[in-house]
Amino acid sequence: MRIMGISGMPGSGKSLVSEMAVKKGAIIVSMGDIIREEAKKRGESTGDTAQNLRKEFGQFIVAELTIKKIKKLLDDGIENSIVVEGIRSHHEVDMFKENFEDFIILSIFANPTIRFKRLQLRKREDDSQDYEGFRTRDLNELEFGIGNVISLSDKMIINESDLESCYQKINEYLEEIDL
Repeated sequence: MRIMGISGMPGSGKSLVSEMAVKKGAIIVSMGDIIREEAKKRGESTGDTAQNLRKEFGQFIVAELTIKKIKKLLDDGIENSIVVEGIRSHHEVDMFKENFEDFIILSIFANPTIRFKRLQLRKREDDSQDYEGFRTRDLNELEFGIGNVISLSDKMIINESDLESCYQKINEYLEEIDL
């Protein structure tokens, strides 16, 4: 069993890694889903909730909620690998490394033009359809510290070509780490 984190800017391809990991039997714990659930409870946008949670409870709150969820899975006897999707700050990485031995980070990278086109096609609730909104979201992510996470990752996969090439790179890495 392995616990691995995935990081990357919106639209970079984190969900592709999750999709492939699930096919290999892993369980996905999405930090974004945790924020979306909390945003629904609060009646706020996900961006506002992500910022407000950190202001109210500190930089570690989303990681704390995620770690709590993972520990419950482990206490329930889950033996599958666990993939944490959406790590955004070095504070979060530090907490995962403190709580889970051999925790590793995989980052997915794609340039802004490609990511914006993907988000326009994806049309998820928190995906801006205009470039200015997209840019604002990117800047918010960078303020959280995601750039540090990406630059200090154990592995980075560039996802700027066709889907098949990306799947191949991801599969090779997942086999390499025995996920």
